[in-house]
Amino acid sequence: MSLAGVTQDEVRRHNLAALVRFLHDHGSTSRSELVSHTGLNRSTVGGLLSDLVAADLVRETEPVGRGVGRPSYGVEPVVDSAYVLAIDLRVDRTIAALVGFGGVVIERREHRYRKGQPREDRIVAQLVEVCHDLLRSAPPGAVMVGVGVGVPGLVRQPDGLVRFAPNLGWVDVPLGEHLADALGLAVPIVVGNDSDLGAISERLRGSAVGAANVIYLSGQVGVGGGIVIDGNLVMGAQGYAGEVGHMRVNPRGRACRCGAIGCWETEIGEPALRLATGCPNGMPVAEIVARAATGDKTAAKGLRTVGGWLGVGVANLVNILNPDVVVFGGTLREILPATREAVSAAVSGALTAPGEHVVLALPALGDDSTLLGAAESAFAPLLEDPLGVIAAGRGTRLVGLHAGAGPSPRG
Repeated sequence: MSLAGVTQDEVRRHNLAALVRFLHDHGSTSRSELVSHTGLNRSTVGGLLSDLVAADLVRETEPVGRGVGRPSYGVEPVVDSAYVLAIDLRVDRTIAALVGFGGVVIERREHRYRKGQPREDRIVAQLVEVCHDLLRSAPPGAVMVGVGVGVPGLVRQPDGLVRFAPNLGWVDVPLGEHLADALGLAVPIVVGNDSDLGAISERLRGSAVGAANVIYLSGQVGVGGGIVIDGNLVMGAQGYAGEVGHMRVNPRGRACRCGAIGCWETEIGEPALRLATGCPNGMPVAEIVARAATGDKTAAKGLRTVGGWLGVGVANLVNILNPDVVVFGGTLREILPATREAVSAAVSGALTAPGEHVVLALPALGDDSTLLGAAESAFAPLLEDPLGVIAAGRGTRLVGLHAGAGPSPRG
């Protein structure tokens, strides 16, 4: 932070944010570690921590003596002091959670969509139901910071308009506005691409911790990619970067829902896997992989075919982006172990320099990468101005949460 022209209040807010960000990202630590991390002196850190303790955002624990010198007090985030509502919106269901300060899941719900309503209405209306239910379980006295939503499609930034989500059947859906109207919450609502959010969370808490260059692949019906280069999420001109599922890899392939022929997701997405293996629609990917492993020759052959195309796409991405880590999320995390040999062989055919460096990894956060990434996007205001957000939040009243509430999802 440049100190030219800044006020003491701005410097203090910056220093508080540095402490809170470290605690949010790393959890319990010590005063001495915070001094080392921030470069601030011990008395300054002590004063800032006193303010955070008074705000009930952190707590200090008993000092532990280690070797020579004065023992250092422990410091830990108060998980239920502040929270966000995180949503992973999928083609077949919604996963939502209340996530506390420090990235800890407090409460979660999973809800499959019902049939018989127009698709946009159905999804948004049921999403609102799930959110109302979760918010009734919020920790008493906790400050709600924001709402983060992951969507499998093109999301315009900064306004969060879902421009195109072909596997949901959505075009130009103002999802953030719908949720703001229906939930009546006086907090920011951030809508982002599911793969971008997965990349954020896996780099912060998952398989790519410490890596500056990461690709997170999210595989369901479609395939998306979240890309981090030199520590920064690649967004593109309007937030549409990373649609790797629509790389055209097979000019003689099948028609994609986007209108093109031979997109990568038509070769490695769930429908392509079922078609290649001869398995019926609706069969879980884990069951298809198990069939192949237990001697079903058709399933095994089809899985090898999908693995070959998976490797082709990954090799292209390795050549273009030179990542440290490629994380295989969604259903790709179930496909990779069974096809790793084929994928690794394809990647070994990439240029030697980037190919020999890259690590192919499963997501350490399992099925929650996008969900926890959505939470991180919603925590941004707290991490930028901790005391300001807490002070404002304690005067915020949640409305529309009484039984039966649920305004029209179309606003």
